[in-house]
This record gives sequence, C-alpha cells and structure tokens, in this order.
Amino acid sequence: MDETPLPEVTEQFARTLAPASDAIIDEMDARADREGFPTVGPAVGGWLRLAARMVDADRVFEFGSGFGYSAYWMAPAVSDDGQIVLTEIDADELEDAREFLDRGGFADLAAFEHGDAIEIVENYDGPFDVVLIDNEKHRYAEAFEAVRAKVPVGGAVVADNMIEAGPLEFADVRALLAGEDIDANETSRGIAAYLKRVGSDPAFETGLLPLGEGVAVSVRVE
Repeated sequence: MDETPLPEVTEQFARTLAPASDAIIDEMDARADREGFPTVGPAVGGWLRLAARMVDADRVFEFGSGFGYSAYWMAPAVSDDGQIVLTEIDADELEDAREFLDRGGFADLAAFEHGDAIEIVENYDGPFDVVLIDNEKHRYAEAFEAVRAKVPVGGAVVADNMIEAGPLEFADVRALLAGEDIDANETSRGIAAYLKRVGSDPAFETGLLPLGEGVAVSVRVE
C-alpha cells in the first residue's frame, strides 16, 4: 500500500492560516511550479516567518537559499537592524535571490554568500536566532555541527525535508532510526543521521512539524 506521510488536507489548512503572500512571493511560487524548483512552499514559509517573530529574530543563517524563497518569507519578521545570511552554491540563483529581496525592500537585511554554506558559516561569529538547514541532505548533521555553538538559548534550528526529498525513502529513515541495518540511499541515511544527532543533543529539544515535506524544529534550551 502506498504511504502518504503528510496528508494534503494538512497542507491546505496550514495555507489558509499563513500570512498573505505578495506579488513577489506569487512570482516565486510560479517559478518554482514552472521549473520544479524545491522551495519550502507557502505553508512552511508562513511558519518560518512566525518562528522568526516568536524568537524576535535579529539574525538568521540559511544553509542553502536557492533563489531566496525562505529568506523572503522570514525577512518581514527580522528586526530592522538585523541580518539574514543567504548562502548558495549556484551563483545565478543567488543573484536572483538578491533581485527578489531588493524588489521586496529587504536587500539591506541580507548578506549574499556564494559558496559552500558549511565553509561560509565559519566566517560568522553568530549568534543566529534562526537557522534553516536546507542544503545537501547527506550533510545536514555536518551543518548542524558547524552552527550549533552559534545558536543562543531560545534560538531555533529548522531542517527541511525530514519526510520527503527526492530519493528520500521515509520507511528507510524510520528503520534507520530504529537501529535496523538496512541498505538505504545517501539521502535517507543523511536525514536519519541528522535526526539522531539533534535528538540526542541535551542542549536542544526537537519536534517534527508535519508541513511541506516535513520540518524538524530544534530549540536550544541550555
């Protein structure tokens, strides 16, 4: 029997509660649909904005920004003198992100970094109130290690694609988390390794948000 981890009704209902989009978000959504580009989508985007508001975010760091979709959603919730650090390995996508945020009036908040996010974060001292991990799935645990010390108490690390992500096999992730020795692909092993890492860290409490493709939310508690 086919497994549907995240029912569509949950996503639809979440979208009705999300903040209203604007013309630029609508344009970005249309591009994602047209190109099959994997953004977090409006339900998760609206939740990211809420998360940034809940922690009074001054600084945000993204591991993987694409053309700026998630950053654009969070920008209105970041303090006027705050900062969002966008990272992207694709120079053209990063330039598109710059254009979108500039058109939305958020360019002054943004730092655009081209290259490997795990290397780039070493150049920043932090703290980061919200961290979004959305780079290569097999490197999620590595990304967490690179930024962990820069997240203050009360800050949140958000990781996308916990349940769905291209070659990700949800059943394999669950089996790996249960300690089974199975032949799983790199993506599934990467997500399982990340969940084991954050779930075993006594300084963080982690839960799953069943929106989009599954979002793990880890809040620093000590």
